[in-house]
Amino acid sequence: MNLLETDGLTAFYGDFQALFGVDLAIAEGEAVAIIGANGAGKSTLLRTITGQLAAPAGRVRFAGSPIGSLAPYRIVRHGIALVPEGRRLFSSLSVEENLRLGEQCRRQGPWTLERVYRLFPALARRRQAPAPALSGGEQQMAALGRALMTNPRLLLCDEISLGLAPTVIRDIYAALPGIRAQGTSVLIVEQDTNRALAVADRVYCLQEGRVTLSGAPRELTRDRIRRAYFGV
Repeated sequence: MNLLETDGLTAFYGDFQALFGVDLAIAEGEAVAIIGANGAGKSTLLRTITGQLAAPAGRVRFAGSPIGSLAPYRIVRHGIALVPEGRRLFSSLSVEENLRLGEQCRRQGPWTLERVYRLFPALARRRQAPAPALSGGEQQMAALGRALMTNPRLLLCDEISLGLAPTVIRDIYAALPGIRAQGTSVLIVEQDTNRALAVADRVYCLQEGRVTLSGAPRELTRDRIRRAYFGV
């Protein structure tokens, strides 16, 4: 049984349809990447999975249970955590206070404050600093750490490399094997195709809200990816 499945998933912003019949599956322990250009529907897909956009209950299933109609906080308690685009830390709170917010919907599991600090030593050194005082890379680490504090079975990462220097991106992605080693599956939204192919077991490409390509990275040629990505 897959950990997460979407079946003919659609999504709307008012009268505007953003997703068209998206079928997606993630197995336990798997890393899956969603690639596509700006406006392809990648972030919309994550918002729909996490309950920020409405979906019929049976169109999203997690560990065999329909979750499409649940409120976001209930979806977190099922074991799905989102690292949102733009990090969205609370500027009035310290690093440690932001991390501890993840405990509000905490499940049983391996992730604790000290384990997060071991994964990201830079956060331990700046635990009392206000969130705005952090560098972009440190803020991304804090957003990841906050999500891990919920002890998710599935971690959704929305554009975690956006706006960061290459060396910082490398350090962020270097943390993913350690996260997966704790039994957490990962769904990564990325515009950087090379980065996605390097870390994912399987890749889906979205264009204008539709899946245009899927498969293991070793099965996908650059030409097939280009045509699926750009539609040419």
